[in-house]
Amino acid sequence: MKVLVTGFEPFGGEKINPSWEAVKAIPDELSGAELIKVQLPVSFNRVRKLLPRLIVEERPDVVLLTGQAGGRPNVTVERVAINVMDSETPDNDGFAPEDEPVFEGAPEAYFATIPIKEVVKALRKAGIPAGISNTAGTYVCNTAMFTALHTVAVSGMETKAGFIHVPFSHSQALEKPRPSMAQETINRAVMEAVLSLLE
Repeated sequence: MKVLVTGFEPFGGEKINPSWEAVKAIPDELSGAELIKVQLPVSFNRVRKLLPRLIVEERPDVVLLTGQAGGRPNVTVERVAINVMDSETPDNDGFAPEDEPVFEGAPEAYFATIPIKEVVKALRKAGIPAGISNTAGTYVCNTAMFTALHTVAVSGMETKAGFIHVPFSHSQALEKPRPSMAQETINRAVMEAVLSLLE
């Protein structure tokens, strides 16, 4: 079994992105599965080019994307990705789209194909605060999730794909009154999510 796991580079003036720190910490092999770990750029345009190529070339059984949702108090498993790019905050390339589709002519939305409730149960069983989110936003995280699901759909692949948002790590929240989680807990959350998808 092959699993593609991604995290994002830092953005918004942050020195780290806890999603990528968590992905880096996972072993290259887990329960006999091969893990492909990739850091994605916080770029609407580059993520739409990179992810399809990765998925088609590697043909993973599972794609688990992870990203930072600063301000959320727990780990959230996303239910849906929408075909919209919209942000007042520019990405790391300085691009700030307004009401643009991720892909012209694509469906309005895709639902995650990983078992989101099972992942949440596994995280909670491991003592990690987790829940389901019904919006991945309209920033690059949503674009990545939509791109992965669209790529799988148009390629006729049976790959399961989904997205998990993680909170700020404690080090990021030292100077801002925002919810945060220990990086070690975030690391464990991503690994437990992967393990649950291997069962």
